[in-house]
Amino acid sequence: MAIKFQEWYERNCSLVIAADGAKSKTRPYLSSTKPIYSGVTAMEGNIYHAQKHAPQLNELLKGGKIFAFGDEQSLILSAKGDGTLSFYTGCKVDENWATTSGIDFTNKAQVFNWFKTAFGTWDPVYRELFEFEELVCIPRPQYYYPLDQKWETLPNLTMIGDAAHLMPPYAGEGVNMAMQDALELSQQLTSDTFPDLQTAIAAFEKQMLVRASAVTQDTLDSTAMLHSKDATNRMINMFEAH
Repeated sequence: MAIKFQEWYERNCSLVIAADGAKSKTRPYLSSTKPIYSGVTAMEGNIYHAQKHAPQLNELLKGGKIFAFGDEQSLILSAKGDGTLSFYTGCKVDENWATTSGIDFTNKAQVFNWFKTAFGTWDPVYRELFEFEELVCIPRPQYYYPLDQKWETLPNLTMIGDAAHLMPPYAGEGVNMAMQDALELSQQLTSDTFPDLQTAIAAFEKQMLVRASAVTQDTLDSTAMLHSKDATNRMINMFEAH
């Protein structure tokens, strides 16, 4: 008879740190709180050897990043060190759009037709993204956890990163949050302030959830801004303010 995970780790582990991402298999042992759809779905893709397969956009990127906005949509392009161009679109669609749209996302022609329609007013240069023969596109609905989420601290299980505080990528804080989690958790676990492991974990989770709440709100504000009717002007104003 199979031993349940919780029983197994209670018998065999001093501490389990769940860092298994947005679809964490460990999180349910700590919290039953479900993620909330942000209202935006991203379409992720990669173009390998972009200098050859997307020369115009590769030249525009010049090894950097492009943020483009219009029609309450976004398109973010990033140059990678190996010559890959990574991108994701952002569109305000229903949560189940990926399954109800009728698009076969393994069919390059269907995805390209969708882009030409959905981004029909955009400069044709961006169509180069979808002309890459080996392009694989993955729709990714963007979720976040409630700002007031909480759970009962367990004696030997906690979580960090997206498993603990999933949020959209439109503030660029996900990896920063995960690294901060790891730092703060290590500081609490190695401190001689706490009488036991559970108390140290509780101290970490308390400060982590406060921090995550604030950053999630900033991220939701940024998500709304980048998909607003005047996104470009608002982005310019934000940079000018700093």
